[in-house]
Amino acid sequence: MAQDLNEAMNSVRGAEGIPAVQYSPLVLAYIGDAFYEMVIRTMAVEQGNTQVEKLHKAVTRYVRAGAQAAMVKFYEEEGLLTEAELAVYKRGRNAKSHTIPKNADPSEYRRATGFEALMGYLYLGGECARALDLIRKGIEEYERK
Repeated sequence: MAQDLNEAMNSVRGAEGIPAVQYSPLVLAYIGDAFYEMVIRTMAVEQGNTQVEKLHKAVTRYVRAGAQAAMVKFYEEEGLLTEAELAVYKRGRNAKSHTIPKNADPSEYRRATGFEALMGYLYLGGECARALDLIRKGIEEYERK
């Protein structure tokens, strides 16, 4: 799946795309949020044909700020991120966002923004396999706790 996704997106972006690291952290978070949600939705749908309400409930468990913050905390604690990935995460975490959802803890929301920036960085950098690997590890750990 990851290789096909990389190839398809590289054809959309073209060979002359902007290097992922040059995007602002909030732009990386913007695209990373969409990429991550698509991965999670795909994983939910692959579990079988079911009611959309049940799919939505399954997906929201993983796409909320608290889950994303927990996953990225796990990555940090286990040393799973490269120096470049950690730098992108920190840029996203420290970016000034003008809105924080009512139901999210501000520190969790900032860590989740960093997580989404990391996902955007990997996605735009053509490293979907790496992103999927991190997502799988994060979900496994999240479910374990």
